[in-house]
Amino acid sequence: MDWLIDLLRPGNVSLASTVLLYSFVIFVGIYLGKMKILGVSLGVTFVLFVGILLGHFGYTAAPDVLHFLREFGLILFIFSIGMQVGPGFFSSFKEGGVRLNGLAMLGIGLNVAIMLIIYFAQGGGEGSTSISQLVGIMSGAVTNTPGLGAAQQAFLQVNPEGYDVSQQMSMGYAAAYPLGVIGIILTMILIKKIFRVNLDKENEEITGGEKNSEQTARRVTFKVTNDMVSGLSMQKLHTLISCDYVMSRIEKPDGTVIIPTSQDTIETGDLCLVVCSLHDEEIFLRFLGPKVEKAWEMEKGPVVSRRILVTRTEYNGVKLGSMHLHDGYKLNVTRVNRAGLDLVASSGLRLQMGDRLTVVGKIEDINNLATKLGNSMKRLNEPNLFTMFLGIFLGILLGSLPLQFPGMSVPMKLGLAGGPLVVAILISAFGAKVHLVTYTNSSANLLLREIGICLFLASVGIAAGKDFAATVFNAQGAIWVGYGALITIVPLIVVGIIARWKYNINYFYICGMMSGSYTDPPALAYGNKVASNDAPAVAYSTVYPLTMFMRVVVAQILVLCFL
Repeated sequence: MDWLIDLLRPGNVSLASTVLLYSFVIFVGIYLGKMKILGVSLGVTFVLFVGILLGHFGYTAAPDVLHFLREFGLILFIFSIGMQVGPGFFSSFKEGGVRLNGLAMLGIGLNVAIMLIIYFAQGGGEGSTSISQLVGIMSGAVTNTPGLGAAQQAFLQVNPEGYDVSQQMSMGYAAAYPLGVIGIILTMILIKKIFRVNLDKENEEITGGEKNSEQTARRVTFKVTNDMVSGLSMQKLHTLISCDYVMSRIEKPDGTVIIPTSQDTIETGDLCLVVCSLHDEEIFLRFLGPKVEKAWEMEKGPVVSRRILVTRTEYNGVKLGSMHLHDGYKLNVTRVNRAGLDLVASSGLRLQMGDRLTVVGKIEDINNLATKLGNSMKRLNEPNLFTMFLGIFLGILLGSLPLQFPGMSVPMKLGLAGGPLVVAILISAFGAKVHLVTYTNSSANLLLREIGICLFLASVGIAAGKDFAATVFNAQGAIWVGYGALITIVPLIVVGIIARWKYNINYFYICGMMSGSYTDPPALAYGNKVASNDAPAVAYSTVYPLTMFMRVVVAQILVLCFL
């Protein structure tokens, strides 16, 4: 059994022993992370604590291996997040998202302000807690692992020999993280008590307002009663009505259903199925006539409606209008579903891999178009490694570009965290315009993200474990936990009160905004459990992209400003 004893011996840095160590840390951490205490679990972050425990007992890996796996894991994690949030990053600034993102940015500013107050109040550079430790504490207090990785990477790029100092960030992070998760949930409960929130009333407000807040494509039937438009062709009607819309079908008074071409006309008494945005309905009420109820899907006849999946790369980035579907296939595309969101099928809309087109026409024509566009779910299940590694390549180049700012002792770099994040957001948002396939199914994205974060957390924990107990489990460690509690709770209370008292934002949106501003899935799970609707998830996804980006950048700026 000597071979087994040697393999499991602390301090063995052989390849087999290193793989064994990482595997053990990750699978035990994931298992323990599923355990719930008072309904709250730490999730994959438990990998960090298992790594710390093993590191405390002398288990480690070669320094180069630890460094590589930590940085590569961080790159995979950050890039996957960027690809996930990119499509909604810029749209999150529209409509009510501006207010929610503004409140989230206020929270980030308060987090930084409290951290700096603590730093200078305890003596600044001469105090017992360094800026590196406080940045780690802040990252743990707001449960933001990418911020920790970005700060460490920024520190090491200007202090290559400061590996031990960067581990102080990991210790501060680990000390503040558990209370950070719990603190968000406690603040949600506190806001509910302060304002005496009635959950049933809040839910009724959400349910009643869903229609009014809907900005996606809607299918509405109008009866033509306006004699002024009777006899106008579709082409002429489009010059009068400037908004994006699709006239899907027209039913004549005799019951005949047609798919209108540019030369077809509408007449008084026609029933027109129009696909448009909610705020454009008023235009059609004025031009055509009143809305009527009609179940078009139940109609018998040659005209049917089907969904077609875009899975051929040559149509990625192609404008819908350039395909001339009505002339070539006698079809109308009424809606394009992208990532669960229905979009109006305007002629200028660029298709992307994974789009689902709702098409109206004869079944044989629809089948011909389906063959042309691919319509193969199997194609979407194939991982898109080309875009992924191209993005990482460009991200590393961008992250290595030095940026000189006044007041900084050294040029700032986005680094191995910020660079891939920015490139991933830009590629996923605009890649289709240069015919770059950016579609990655959710399972593949989640797998890459989880592998990346597990490698990163395991590496951080193993490296920090040697000195963790001596540093944290003492009076100084208790002070760190207190610092983290202040950084966690105070900004949330301030932002929550402003959101409710000044703007009267629905409580469920506040819960989602708080969770998203701290990029904290356990808190979102609690918000979803309290709500009987998807309002917390909507608010979370609205503020998450910008928050994640700002957390990564702010952590780096703090480190570089106080070097």
